[in-house]
Amino acid sequence: MRDLGPIVDQRGLVEQARKGDHDAFTELVGGSIARLDTAARLILRDRELARDAVQEALIHAWQRLPGLREPERFDAWLHRLLVNAALDLDRRRRRHVIEVEIQPIHVPAVSDATSAHADRAQLDEALAHLDPGHRAVVVLHYYLGMPLPEVANAVGIPLGTAKSRLHYALAAMRGALFANASAAPALSEGGLA
Repeated sequence: MRDLGPIVDQRGLVEQARKGDHDAFTELVGGSIARLDTAARLILRDRELARDAVQEALIHAWQRLPGLREPERFDAWLHRLLVNAALDLDRRRRRHVIEVEIQPIHVPAVSDATSAHADRAQLDEALAHLDPGHRAVVVLHYYLGMPLPEVANAVGIPLGTAKSRLHYALAAMRGALFANASAAPALSEGGLA
């Protein structure tokens, strides 16, 4: 028989928080803050904006908690609020901020312990070039380990759209990684001694 303890506890905390219990709300979201921050950082690619997105999501959660119909779906609802807050912040940022990108110096690849770090940096760069909506699907699915139906629910899109976004995001990331891999031999042949 399945243990329903955490679901019952969560439902009770949601009910208490709906009545204005700040401590219940704090306990309810306390375990999720690190995951929310990680997801926001990966979606927005900016530490300060990520903190703002988490803060906005928590404020919206507190304000909209009385309207939550399914208390047992609190975590998915909270992730959806975070994704929406992150995408809103990204739209606002694109309207107001001029960013200057400094091109990194590419050094020939070395096959040692640092290659794992370099691979991670290439993945992060490929992820950064995705549209925020596509990036959100990749982050929730691969970085947070959410199944695609939960990702679709968290982002507020149909499952087919989530699958499509994941497919196109992965194709774009593969293309970026392939372009980086093709450029690396040209640099090593080109004359850095």
